[in-house]
Amino acid sequence: MSQLIMERTMDKYLVTKEEIEQFEGISKTHFLNENAKRTNKSLGDLTGLSGFGFHIIEIQPSHESTEFHRHYHEDECVYILEGVAEAQIGEAIYSVKAGDFIGYRAGGKAHSLKNTGNSILKCIVVGQRLDHDVGDYPKLNKRLYRQKNMPWNLVDIDNIEEPNAGKKTC
Repeated sequence: MSQLIMERTMDKYLVTKEEIEQFEGISKTHFLNENAKRTNKSLGDLTGLSGFGFHIIEIQPSHESTEFHRHYHEDECVYILEGVAEAQIGEAIYSVKAGDFIGYRAGGKAHSLKNTGNSILKCIVVGQRLDHDVGDYPKLNKRLYRQKNMPWNLVDIDNIEEPNAGKKTC
């Protein structure tokens, strides 16, 4: 988010229905999945929230929300406002619709959402924003390490080394 937007939002506590409807949001394509395209309206950012993200997302028919992934440290959830989709959670695929809630717990199964309808899929997505998270992209055999104030690291899971470096002492 730009510095100007941040300065204007730091004192903002209320975003009205009318402002939300007029807010264009940001078009995003997932960096590992060209079919994962969505529009994000990050309402939490507009009010200066930093501990979790609160977003209204819109996904066009036949597109996905993200690449199939799991978080080791962050909880995430989705509430479907409009439309129908397939939610893949682990190996299972569920049909979901307006009014359904999906909770993705930290350390849980990998997940993704695909709009299977003929109209826009509209959802509320809420997720933690911890200083550190690790995520796997099992279909791509990749792991993402994210640390505050550092570049993200994406590695091939097969190439991860786990050295026996001994135990730290106090």
